[in-house]
Amino acid sequence: MTGSRPRIVARRKKGRALDGVVLLDKPYGVSSNDALQQVRRLLNAQKAGHTGSLDPLATGLLPLCFGEATKLSSYLLSADKHYRVTASLAHETETGDIEGQATEYANVALPSPEWLHDLLTGFVGQLEQIPPMYSALKVDGKPLYAYARAGETVERAPRPVTVHALDLVSFDENTATMTLDVSVSGGTYVRTLVEDIARSWGGRAHVTALRRTGVGHLFAAGQTVALSQIASDCHDPDVPDGTALPAWLLPVSQLLAGWVHIDLDEAQASRIGMGQTLGGYPDLPAGSIRLNGPDGRVIGLGQHKPPNGLSPLRLFSRPLA
Repeated sequence: MTGSRPRIVARRKKGRALDGVVLLDKPYGVSSNDALQQVRRLLNAQKAGHTGSLDPLATGLLPLCFGEATKLSSYLLSADKHYRVTASLAHETETGDIEGQATEYANVALPSPEWLHDLLTGFVGQLEQIPPMYSALKVDGKPLYAYARAGETVERAPRPVTVHALDLVSFDENTATMTLDVSVSGGTYVRTLVEDIARSWGGRAHVTALRRTGVGHLFAAGQTVALSQIASDCHDPDVPDGTALPAWLLPVSQLLAGWVHIDLDEAQASRIGMGQTLGGYPDLPAGSIRLNGPDGRVIGLGQHKPPNGLSPLRLFSRPLA
């Protein structure tokens, strides 16, 4: 007599199946992952991810994705970033910010505001940037900061980055500080950019404050929510778990605001859902394209398949608002 094969029961995921986005105003001194896990626990969400780390010393916009929205995280890692950065023009530090020990001091006069404006213009456009030793970029499977903390310096190849805009907000000769609004391509190190700007006149600098104000088409002004507000709302006894979702848990489509989009009819959406390529799209731009179903909800991302095709890139398991 043969025994029956044991039944395998899938483990049920803990938490609520939430789909949405939180535009967190990350506080100073908290890592991006710690902030993410705090919000995930407060929402009791099954699945969560963020769209690119902010240093613990940085503040500002950190988009947090929940449920199906996590499928978009990797596509926003390379999105343009926008920052307001304040720098001391007195010296460099080993980490490029106020955490590190001073290494080299400036021994030349500061530029005039007019000269500084001209210098900044020269940094707009495509640049080659050497990643800093104190960064999470990995070499041979090991983050650069681990080598730096061990007193080792690793050869790093320059990487292409783009500075889209660089505006001087303030310049104080008495305190030797400057504040800049910066718009850069994903993967740009603002600490390194600040050092390079100061070195262009023979000076030295390090970042004293960094605030991210935008990611792609998302901007912090009027949209972000503080971690303390999330905690307060989630602990509100008048809002029991499982009822109406908070207003700051935004629809997934918020992440895709401003993206190129295509509206599909029912037959087209069905074919895309089966992994098929649609014809009749010769002039699509490169990159990811938002795909809307016949009811206007987002069904996923598509891409141009030359010469005239539209193919699925990443699809949601269900249409999302």
